[in-house]
Amino acid sequence: MDYEIYLTCFISMLIAINAPGVLPIFISMTAEIPEQRNMIALQSALTAFLVSAGFMLLGAVVFRAIGITVHDFMVAGGILLFIFSVVDIVFPESKTRHMASAALGVVPIGTPLLAGPATLTTTLVLLGNYGFLPVIVSLIVCFILAWALLYNAEFIMKLIGSNGALAFAKIASLLLAAIAVKLIRSGLVELLKIHG
Repeated sequence: MDYEIYLTCFISMLIAINAPGVLPIFISMTAEIPEQRNMIALQSALTAFLVSAGFMLLGAVVFRAIGITVHDFMVAGGILLFIFSVVDIVFPESKTRHMASAALGVVPIGTPLLAGPATLTTTLVLLGNYGFLPVIVSLIVCFILAWALLYNAEFIMKLIGSNGALAFAKIASLLLAAIAVKLIRSGLVELLKIHG
């Protein structure tokens, strides 16, 4: 077993999911229904996992059918990830315009906040690079951690403060941008080797 592959997948997924960045949003959205926070936390993690796993399986089949290679997707995915990370840094308030509801765990917290475009893109790129097992294991572990984080959201927010959570979210967005640049660079290098 190549532990470096598992570690690479885990770190990449952890950054893409960015559960700490969802914490302040989760707290504010559930402020009117605190008694349902634990249920919504579980609902969020399960929804995000099912969406990500389903997209990983169906996305790969669709791409094979239409002839898109992993290198094509690395370049396109890297560009999208870079845009997502920049938007997250510049317009963080765009994530918060939703009403309180018991279904928050499905939309918008489960998807698109946890299982958003960054998570789905990262999942497919990692699948193409490292195979099914490291990616699915990373997804399971990351969403268990996301559930634990949301389950203890109130305590963690008191511990680090809203400014601390915001700072962590910004750092995660910067790391996501760096991963995006790496994906674009790697994809272009491989495409040039094939067509050069």
